[in-house]
Amino acid sequence: MLFKKFAGLQTTIAREIRFDGVGVHAGKPARLVLRPAEADRGIVFRRTDGGRDVEIPARYDMVVATELCTVIGRDGLTIATVEHLMAALRAMEVDNVEVEVDGPEVPILDGCSDSFVAALTETGLSLLPAPRRALRVLKPVRVEQGDAFAELVPFEGCRYDVTIDFTDPVIGRQSCLLDLTPAAFRGDIARARTFGFMSDVEKLWKVGYALGSSLENSVAIGEGRVLNPEGLRWADEFARHKTLDAVGDLALAGMPFIGHYRSYKGGHRMNVAVLKALFADASAFELTQRPAIRREAGSAALAAGARAVAAPDI
Repeated sequence: MLFKKFAGLQTTIAREIRFDGVGVHAGKPARLVLRPAEADRGIVFRRTDGGRDVEIPARYDMVVATELCTVIGRDGLTIATVEHLMAALRAMEVDNVEVEVDGPEVPILDGCSDSFVAALTETGLSLLPAPRRALRVLKPVRVEQGDAFAELVPFEGCRYDVTIDFTDPVIGRQSCLLDLTPAAFRGDIARARTFGFMSDVEKLWKVGYALGSSLENSVAIGEGRVLNPEGLRWADEFARHKTLDAVGDLALAGMPFIGHYRSYKGGHRMNVAVLKALFADASAFELTQRPAIRREAGSAALAAGARAVAAPDI
């Protein structure tokens, strides 16, 4: 197949993609535009409202808050809830893209990564004439808080092993093991929705947060049960969503990683903290060229000079 000629090259999206929705916290309309970008550009957010045009690279050192979601910021401007989009971009192997946001939040859409994955699948990717790079974990790196931990250890692949443990019996203890590929993410993780307890949401409403949260984009827990009429998409949807968050947060490494991520009672703060710990130890990682892109059944690529267009999984 023609794509083998371009295996191991960087990617961008084949054309512009637009999303309209609301911000989960402010509850105000939010527009997101993804645009193709050149090789080695990486994933870069641009906030364009208020007469300013500020670029914020999607990197761990740009994270300014992790309390309710992952927030990146620069020069006094911030963009919140980047993790669901970042998870989709990383899982679908998008290396370079410009992300334009017209306000302080990425639209929550369906509360997961499904809308982003569907749009990326429909649009397809363009391969760029530059080698894809990856971050290889060389030795264990671990952060802890009480009995919670997050760690990266050497592994020949990209694996996530996420365990959550809630006292509330509706959730309880759940685990999710994911070897990251586009197909695995799309089929097993992308539709896992964000979740919360009604008692917490009501407190957030009173202080002006979670104003865009609803049963259309979140799993709500109250009165000892799931309040959504349709119920859960999987019995372990909670652990799957925490895995989705981990994929998105670790995408802030700025490139794919080769290693095994494990967490227990983790979350956005610990996901970012383990990245900071990794980059703080130069002996814990190396930069390497990533192995060839894995194409799945139904995928295709068409060569056009030094460029190819790939439609992932029709």
